[in-house]
Amino acid sequence: MIKISSKNIFSKVGKPTKIKKLVYLASFITLGLLLSFNLHALIELNYLRWSFNKNIIIQFYGGCALPPIVQIAIILLGFGGGLYLGLFWWRKIYIERCLDKTFKKI
Repeated sequence: MIKISSKNIFSKVGKPTKIKKLVYLASFITLGLLLSFNLHALIELNYLRWSFNKNIIIQFYGGCALPPIVQIAIILLGFGGGLYLGLFWWRKIYIERCLDKTFKKI
């Protein structure tokens, strides 16, 4: 049988390991890239709407209305933002042990 502890399973953070850090950072980078694609869609939608209202002819770059430099910048922004947030929260949770301090107060 499975023994269920009466303690809160989120009360302590485990030890930081290299594989855990790799998975953590990869997850945040993936999240950043997904959010950058959403940002790209919103920017392109508003750009197309604006150009339609102004009757401006736009050039498409392989199925995308945004110039390639803007497309690359948005992807790099998503990657960099995901990496930054991953490193920030890794430090907060596993190095500074903020969750341990929070749950000791409860």
